[in-house]
Amino acid sequence: MRLILAPMEGLADHFLRRLITAQGGFDWVVSEFVRVVDRPLPDSVFHRVCPELLNQGTTVSGTPVRVQLLGNHLDAMAANAQKAIELGSHGVDLNFGCPSKTVNRSQGGAILLREPETLFRVVRSVRQALPAEVVVSAKMRLGYDDASLMIENAQAIESAGATELTVHARTKAQGYAPPAHWDQLADLAEHIRLPLIANGDIWTPDDYRRCTSIVGTEDVMLGRGAIRNPDLAFRIRQSSTADTTSWHQLAPLIGEFWQEVRLSMPERYCAGRLKQWLNHLRQVHPEAEQLWQRVRGEADIQRLDNDLRSAAKLAA
Repeated sequence: MRLILAPMEGLADHFLRRLITAQGGFDWVVSEFVRVVDRPLPDSVFHRVCPELLNQGTTVSGTPVRVQLLGNHLDAMAANAQKAIELGSHGVDLNFGCPSKTVNRSQGGAILLREPETLFRVVRSVRQALPAEVVVSAKMRLGYDDASLMIENAQAIESAGATELTVHARTKAQGYAPPAHWDQLADLAEHIRLPLIANGDIWTPDDYRRCTSIVGTEDVMLGRGAIRNPDLAFRIRQSSTADTTSWHQLAPLIGEFWQEVRLSMPERYCAGRLKQWLNHLRQVHPEAEQLWQRVRGEADIQRLDNDLRSAAKLAA
């Protein structure tokens, strides 16, 4: 069993990566993507996206972090992959799954699933630029408009020398709409030899068990499920039957998150970052819904402090 925390642009930043991995259960984390255009990037870009590189490439709790690169310029992707490894990344991941219209218009992310040969060239350029022992992984979706190129895309990534492949069990066109199509991952697994990591709609330990029984792999990447329930990976490893993180455990984490955000981000962004996470938490935690209703229109930092302290006292 290998459990990986997914790269989620604008959501799973280093604040949440630290808190979630501290709950235990994860083998590694994939960072938000580093956007590559046509040249090597300065160290500061990597450190901004993945400050864990300043901590030997791990979160505070010791979970390895793998930098993800997004782009299609072969020389620049190779050069920035080398830079990521030099800075301490535990392997390199390549993004062929981002559904963002802005990213896709720039020929990055999921749009490349229309071009298996481009996938092959990008993966091969990175693979050839790195020592053989360095992991080069990729993340893709079932396809762009449909899954007609799913097998061809995966085989292109495999033949180019990737170490492992994560597949989000939806097409770009399907976005995040339920359900995730685990059965199609099972079909894909029969056509490739490299390790397959399943991703999509794993919200509970029971979802993990159903997904892995269908796909035929024990390896999964957890995304929004871990955002809403930070101890999900730990509960999966414990074969827990509990569907959610207890509010008693979660409320202090929200307070800790808020204090870190306050210390690190410009004040004008702090309230929005808190509300973004609460908006996910309230989907499964009634207490988070109550807190959300209290803070949703609030921008004053001191009043937000008071609201969070009150929530922590009620949960204690």
